[in-house]
Amino acid sequence: MLNSSVVVLLGALAIGWFTGSEGLADIKPFVVDPFKGVLCLFLLDMGAVAGRGLLQNRSAIDRGTVLFGLYMPLVGAALMAAAVWPLELSPAGKALMMVLAASASYIAVPAAMRLALPEAKPVIYTTLSLGITFPFNVVIGIPVYIAAAFALFTP
Repeated sequence: MLNSSVVVLLGALAIGWFTGSEGLADIKPFVVDPFKGVLCLFLLDMGAVAGRGLLQNRSAIDRGTVLFGLYMPLVGAALMAAAVWPLELSPAGKALMMVLAASASYIAVPAAMRLALPEAKPVIYTTLSLGITFPFNVVIGIPVYIAAAFALFTP
């Protein structure tokens, strides 16, 4: 909880809550307006890190690692389906919760991992999240989670 990225995130949330819409209006040109451009640059950097890492460390991504990137989203979605079962959400709302639980953190976690665990291999976590789990979820996972939510939760 005292990791610098967690402290900054929690501090930003607290400041936003205290200052509200008026506070956001004051910093909008600095924070909100450049967000999409900075996000694009960040994602390009993450892709470059994954690509460089794969070229230099192909053996780091073995069959077990790839399988983890494929089955863990299904496990996350199934656990969330059980968690949202008693909640009064629409089937679409429950499907969205399942999609979120099945997703890797494509933006926040790679940056946090660099700070929190500098000895971790970026090739593994960036390749899993951006190269395996993301395409799996877009092509297969999201349609499966939506179908499952409507099959399970439609009265």
